[in-house]
Amino acid sequence: MEEQIYFYYTNDLHSKFDHWSQVSYFLKQSKRRCEVTGESCWTVDIGDHMDRVHPIAEAFKGQANTALLNEAGYDIVTLGNNEGITISHDELHALYDEAKFTVVCGNLHDTIGKSPSWLQSYTIVTSKQGVKIAVLGLTAPFNAYYELLGWHVSPPLEQLEHLLDTVNREADIIIVLSHLGYSEDCEIARRFPNIDVIIGGHTHHLLKNGERVNNSLLTAAGKNCYYVGEVILTWDHKQGKLKNKQAHTTNISHLPKDLDTEELLVAYEEQAKNRLAEPVVQLSSCLEVNWRKVTPILQALTAALKEQTNADFAMLNAGVLLESLPKGVVTYGDIHRICPHPINTCVVELTGSEIVEAIRSSLTEEFMEFQLKGFGFRGKMIGRMAFSGLTPQLEKLKDGAVFVKQVCQTRDVPLQPNQMYTLATADTFTFGRLIPEIARSKMKKYYLPAFLRDILAQTLRRMYG
Repeated sequence: MEEQIYFYYTNDLHSKFDHWSQVSYFLKQSKRRCEVTGESCWTVDIGDHMDRVHPIAEAFKGQANTALLNEAGYDIVTLGNNEGITISHDELHALYDEAKFTVVCGNLHDTIGKSPSWLQSYTIVTSKQGVKIAVLGLTAPFNAYYELLGWHVSPPLEQLEHLLDTVNREADIIIVLSHLGYSEDCEIARRFPNIDVIIGGHTHHLLKNGERVNNSLLTAAGKNCYYVGEVILTWDHKQGKLKNKQAHTTNISHLPKDLDTEELLVAYEEQAKNRLAEPVVQLSSCLEVNWRKVTPILQALTAALKEQTNADFAMLNAGVLLESLPKGVVTYGDIHRICPHPINTCVVELTGSEIVEAIRSSLTEEFMEFQLKGFGFRGKMIGRMAFSGLTPQLEKLKDGAVFVKQVCQTRDVPLQPNQMYTLATADTFTFGRLIPEIARSKMKKYYLPAFLRDILAQTLRRMYG
């Protein structure tokens, strides 16, 4: 006898709810079909369902996301970094208190007190014909952030090896929910041949029909839930083994909307609007934002980063502010709208010559117009860089390009090439190779949990309150 077992999954929604009602419709219909045919199925999410870029996630600090997962009938979820490091310790500790699903994350540990009651390393589910399936969860180890918030994420592959010693004895099939990214998923498949399926996320890769690596089937459904994934397992009861495994993704953007989900979303949108309506300041005139120049509010926000951290200098890009603020009452919702990024302040230690090179690259047209995706940035382009405590001395070349001759401190004192200085900036630039000098810095100090918009609100109160 053969048994078909189904897992439906989503990953990296990032609170982009445009198609969530259609996701819910697809999942509910799929579950109903399995109920009618007598087949086993589970619905899982691979993390980053929440993203505080959306007013609902901002107003409810992820609790509404949990309610939406409940309403859609999810069975198992793991955490992404947006659940883990964009809310406070207490907010994460309570995030899934009302969850009707199981939360698995084998490498997340509370360093302050008792782990939350909802947190499990893995779970074992049983099919209608008695097949035992272990579902493990792993999340990316951003410990520079987690440890400031009272959590620790242990090395995922080491933790997985430890967990497999247990689940190998308990389960017929092993599935890993991996919020680690495609490269890590491939490494897991190469290192642990007894893992049957790895459902991935974090790097927003789309594997429409899965991919075989070693003995594992890898799958992932991109980002923002335009696609929903499906894993189909065929268990041969006579031979007592997994006979076949397949993965598919379905574009759900053309499907009908689930009316109950849509009604819940509308209600949350209205509640979020009310929660974020708290006045912050009243402006007597429009406050301009321009991505191509240093405006007064950008300059004030840059100075606020320097003051917040007591760094020697600060630099911040204009692209973090998305819109001008009109005359009148400014609410926290307005501030969230123009500065929606989950970006924190970071201080790095650089030599004078490294700061000069960082400034030179940041003032090129190519850099300013770069349409950045990811690294916490939720805007359109990086924009002009503003500085506090620093004055670049510029020279315009014949081809129109701008050359930084030297960079001075207050009172026209040039930076000393080999002297070490501290520089405050957006943590965006500590990742990747946007500004290599900052990314390579051996000393990075992150400031949590305040986002840039929290500092912007304080700056506006100080300037116009």
